[in-house]
Amino acid sequence: MSEGTSQSQKLRYTGSLDPDDSGILNERILLLVFKSLKWDIHALCQTASVNHKLRALARRVLWRELCVYRAPRMMSTLTEGGASNARISGGWQVLAKLLFFCGGCDSTRNFKLSQPSPGHFVKSTRFSKTSGRSFLTKKCRGDVLFVTDPCEHPTGEKQDDVGIYRGVFRGFMKSRTRDCLIRRQVEFEADARCPYCGSRVWSMTSARLIPRRTAARRLGSSDDALEYFVCLNGHLHGMCWLVPLSSNEEEADDEDEDKDGGGSSDDDDDDNGGPSNYHNNEFDNGDFILFSKHILN
Repeated sequence: MSEGTSQSQKLRYTGSLDPDDSGILNERILLLVFKSLKWDIHALCQTASVNHKLRALARRVLWRELCVYRAPRMMSTLTEGGASNARISGGWQVLAKLLFFCGGCDSTRNFKLSQPSPGHFVKSTRFSKTSGRSFLTKKCRGDVLFVTDPCEHPTGEKQDDVGIYRGVFRGFMKSRTRDCLIRRQVEFEADARCPYCGSRVWSMTSARLIPRRTAARRLGSSDDALEYFVCLNGHLHGMCWLVPLSSNEEEADDEDEDKDGGGSSDDDDDDNGGPSNYHNNEFDNGDFILFSKHILN
């Protein structure tokens, strides 16, 4: 074997993964490319659409690296220490969707809308473990839950705006919340599925597991104007009617922001890229098709 051939084989097999799975010479190079792109999800969707080998690589490695880059503290908590080989219920590609996609909402038996509010991609969202505690009853306070601020969806009518929020449990299979749902023999919702993994969901309203006062205070809603669901994989999605701010409250908020130098977050919060509450579609239709094809399916 010649020296040149030997060096070529070393280059081919220095990747941490089996190169035969992806069809590229060195998978470390691809990781470095995405690192230089700051794990741009547009580029990742495009890459995953090239062929089934790159799609498999994305599922095995790239979606996980994207999640860790965008929300490192949150991922460390969800994996209980940030192990590189940790498994996430539903898969890393589903968690990536949770980070970047507001699932929209439709009418349910406990929450009535005049028209559906469509899902859309968001540029960035704040996930907060501190907020998550506000959505857990006293019996379930030992669970770890990350929840976003509500994404504001104007109704276009004389109604209040709809707030849509999402979240994820750590270790849902061993959680007190799941145990309560099982012990109470709460039935799955017949006509609802998780917008992130497609699993069956429980209505927390029907289960009487919503601490309405604390959840409503976090959302900026009234106690009787919210609903949320939890799926088999521990993904949460919900909706509420947002209480309009008075002019005095808006002025007070502006003053608080000035004093805080632009706002602050709790130590338990994790920002995956910046502020929340984007209700415009930050991704074009092509990205939506690619993301749906390579994450949802």
